Amino acid sequence: MLCFLRGMAFVPFLLVTWSSAAFIISYVVAVLSGHVNPFLPYISDTGTTPPESGIFGFMINFSAFLGAATMYTRYKIVEKQNQTSYFSTPVFNLVSLVLGLVGCIGMGIVANFQELAVPVVHDGGALLAFVCGVGYTLLQSIISYKSCPQWNSMSTCHVRMAISAVSCAAVVPMIACASLISITKLEWNPKEKGVTLRISTEINDDI
Repeated sequence: MLCFLRGMAFVPFLLVTWSSAAFIISYVVAVLSGHVNPFLPYISDTGTTPPESGIFGFMINFSAFLGAATMYTRYKIVEKQNQTSYFSTPVFNLVSLVLGLVGCIGMGIVANFQELAVPVVHDGGALLAFVCGVGYTLLQSIISYKSCPQWNSMSTCHVRMAISAVSCAAVVPMIACASLISITKLEWNPKEKGVTLRISTEINDDI
C-alpha cells in the first residue's frame, strides 16, 4: 500500500493542471465563439454552448475522477498515519472522504447537465460540488492540526485553514446571490434588473 501511495503522488498535480486547463480552454473557446462576455462569466457559462460544451464536459468529468483519486489517496495516507500514531477517530477521516466523493459526483453532474438545458439538475450538482468541497477542505484542515507536528508543520496547517476560510467566505454569498436570480441566458445588459447579483455570484463562483 505504501508503494501504491508513493506512485499516486502525481495525481494532485495532474488534478490542478488538468482542471485549470479545462476552465481556461473552455473560456477561450467560448469567448472566441462569441458565446459569453469575456468579463467574469460563470464557469458554467463557458460550458453551455457547443463546441466548448463538449470540451468542458469531457475535461471536467476527468477532473472529477482525478479529484476522487486524490481524495481516496489522502484518505489512505491519513489512515496509515493514524495507525502509526493515533491522533483522530477514523470516522472523522471517513466522513471527509465521503464529503469529497459526493463533491466529485456534483462536478460530474455539472459537466453533463448544462445550466440552460437542465438548470435544476445543474444547480443541484453545483451546490453539491461547492458545499461538499468546502466541507472536505475544512475537515482536512482540522485533521492536519490534529496530526501536527508529527505529520504536518504548523505553517502547512495554517495555509490549509486559510484556504478553507476563503472557500467558506466565497461559497455563502455565491449561494445567496444565485438563489435570488434565474439563469435563462448568457448575455446580460448592464442596465438589466439582477445584473448586480449576477456579477456578485460570478465573482464568488470563480473564487
